[in-house]
Amino acid sequence: MNNRAGSFLWNIRQFSTLVPTGRTVRLYPSGFCRPKIVYSSWNPRKLLSNFDNRMQSSIRYLFQDALIFKSGGDGFQTKGISTATVLTVDRLLCRRRLSFNSKHFVSDNGLKKNFHHEASNEDVLTKRTKPTPINCRKLSQECNSLSDVLDIFSKAPTFPSSNYFSAMWTIAKRMSDDQKRFEKQLMFNHPMFSQLCEQIMREAKIMHYDNLLFSLHAMVKLGIPQNTLLIQTLLRVVQERINECDEKCLSVLSTILEAMEPCKNVDVLRAGLRMLVDQQVWKIERVFTLQAVMKCIGKDAPIGLKRKLEMKALKELDQFSVLNSQRMFAVLAAMNHRSIILLNECSKIVTSNIHGCPFKILISILQSCRDLQYFNIDLFKGIADYVATTFDIWKLKKVLFLLILFENVGFRPVSLMDLFMKKAADEPGFLNVKSLVSILHVYSSLNHFHKCWTHEFLEVMASALTGSLHHITSENLLNAVCSFCLMNHFPLAPINQLLQKDIIHDLLTSGDVERNVHKLHVLAACLKLDDVPCHKDTHLVLPQLSSMPSHPHAKVAEVLSSLLGEGCFSKSVWLPHNYYIDFEIRMDANRSQVLPFSDVDVVTSATNIQRVAVLCVPRSTYCLDSTHPRGFLAMKMRHLKVMGFHVILVNNWEMEKLEMKDAVTFLKSKIYSQEALSTADINLQSTC
Repeated sequence: MNNRAGSFLWNIRQFSTLVPTGRTVRLYPSGFCRPKIVYSSWNPRKLLSNFDNRMQSSIRYLFQDALIFKSGGDGFQTKGISTATVLTVDRLLCRRRLSFNSKHFVSDNGLKKNFHHEASNEDVLTKRTKPTPINCRKLSQECNSLSDVLDIFSKAPTFPSSNYFSAMWTIAKRMSDDQKRFEKQLMFNHPMFSQLCEQIMREAKIMHYDNLLFSLHAMVKLGIPQNTLLIQTLLRVVQERINECDEKCLSVLSTILEAMEPCKNVDVLRAGLRMLVDQQVWKIERVFTLQAVMKCIGKDAPIGLKRKLEMKALKELDQFSVLNSQRMFAVLAAMNHRSIILLNECSKIVTSNIHGCPFKILISILQSCRDLQYFNIDLFKGIADYVATTFDIWKLKKVLFLLILFENVGFRPVSLMDLFMKKAADEPGFLNVKSLVSILHVYSSLNHFHKCWTHEFLEVMASALTGSLHHITSENLLNAVCSFCLMNHFPLAPINQLLQKDIIHDLLTSGDVERNVHKLHVLAACLKLDDVPCHKDTHLVLPQLSSMPSHPHAKVAEVLSSLLGEGCFSKSVWLPHNYYIDFEIRMDANRSQVLPFSDVDVVTSATNIQRVAVLCVPRSTYCLDSTHPRGFLAMKMRHLKVMGFHVILVNNWEMEKLEMKDAVTFLKSKIYSQEALSTADINLQSTC
């Protein structure tokens, strides 16, 4: 009885060595099947009840001849793969064991002898056939290519399969772009790659959650197309197990989602991450994890979640390293959240540790400031002064990139622009069409001139543009010539080519037509009003610009009414060449007396009239933190003076702060000449 019971229990244990879930075989053209091991989760309690069902498993086609789709510029090739499941109930890689009631047992001594002999043989075989666990770090150190990793996998697959993908990504990071592209192609064509993908799909629900995330991260970085069954399956499993996420997994998951394109599974997973972060935000301990989560949640995240993350970041501000402070700009830009307090504190840290800051970090900070509309003068000056101090170690193209970003935020780094102007004039060899157009745009937009180097600089730029006329596009030519016009410089060869009928027709019928029409009107105004004798009679037939509805500044109108009286000024005046002025005042030649605004007065005293243009301008028409006018305002002032106007600039934001009495005094000092004001004061004193 005891022997029968022992035999029954031993047979139950033997079921654990069976493989009812099958072995997967590759179907080769010759008709032979090569088996490969399939790892699957197994529950001994459900073995007897599920065994019959598992015997009826259907054939499963994992990738349906389309595991890898052609993608991007890497030239991935489609590799047809079919896999089928073959059901077995035999013992894999193990010799048969002897049962307690076997006929081999003749005596007790024989039992012991045969049993120990058989057990020892099985232990030896197990040691020989059991794969040694693979460590990701060791694997990446031993292998020199992605194919080497797959070769090791083919010899003895081990659990978890995530180690192989992580090792391949670690190896790929050490390669150049060209080598990485070539190695990826070899990886996709490797015969074991599809088997590794199938194995990791089967292991997805039983491997540790961090291993699952690391493998998905490696796949995304290796360039496996996002629309494959492999990636989408892992995304679904990550969704199902998201509650297993700890702080480390939270960081990895955020990095993965940041690198992936929007799709249904990604969007659902991102929504789940937001809910998880909302619950666990106060438990996050590492600043790096907090920033990864903030960068991942997206611009459309609820404002309540954004503010909660902002409060958490402010709470951890004392723990911020220099790198954390540098990264915070890009983090806030990624979530589209303009936290002034947080940005100010990080700006102080960045400015005080600016020396040695990498170029990519400087670019990222300026791009983020532009996107967030965050203008910190001390931060911009700190970056500009650092680059100017170390100017000789920077390539001119990198400095140009910084200048473009400074122009985007309206900041004019005088010292840096002077150095670049001199260097570009001395070494014009780096100039191509793209850099040339960008340089002209930056200097014309910021209206930057140098008393000694400007003329030489403009001549070098004009010469480089003339040399590029045979291959420059119409829009680039228009942009370059328009920039020259803003700087009151008119190179003849580029202008002559731009005025050709076929180029004008091309600009009016293709590209950004409205923008092209506006710039052509600028060119036409400059040819008429500036000193361009060769093209004074040139007439361009252009579409009319759409006039914006004009609303003159209400407070300035009230002040002028109080100061001059009704009928002595005109509102919303349109002038030739599409110029608009808020108010026009007519005075005598000495600007000591305001004349009534009527046609009779204009006709009878035209030679003795001084026309005054009052322009109410916003802060954006000046360079940041200065009263230096930007390019279009400077050109407008120049042209208004050519048309006979005395120009008065009224800053909208300053006028709003003034009381009515102070505003009247301010405009009075601007409208009347100093001599007239001095005479009026003398008369007032004599009267008293």
